[in-house]
Amino acid sequence: MTFERGSVRGFEHDRMVVLFSMMDGSKEVACAISTQAMDDLERVARTRPDEREEQFLRLRDRIEQCASRKFLAGEFEGTPPGIILRSIDFRS
Repeated sequence: MTFERGSVRGFEHDRMVVLFSMMDGSKEVACAISTQAMDDLERVARTRPDEREEQFLRLRDRIEQCASRKFLAGEFEGTPPGIILRSIDFRS
């Protein structure tokens, strides 16, 4: 089965992450990316909180490719298990 695009849940200021989901067939998998990872991808110092969802959408393809790699590798975290992306996940 293919890990496919789900929905964007939005920016969570307390945790400094953007929440989104991916689909494993009919099963939704919770995912998050740190705001630092997104800023590192765009090589910017800091994006304003009200611009985070827009930033996510610009980077969405790269973010989802990385989430797919972690999914296929079984790199889940938390309860319930999900995918969390950090800056280190995008380093070559």
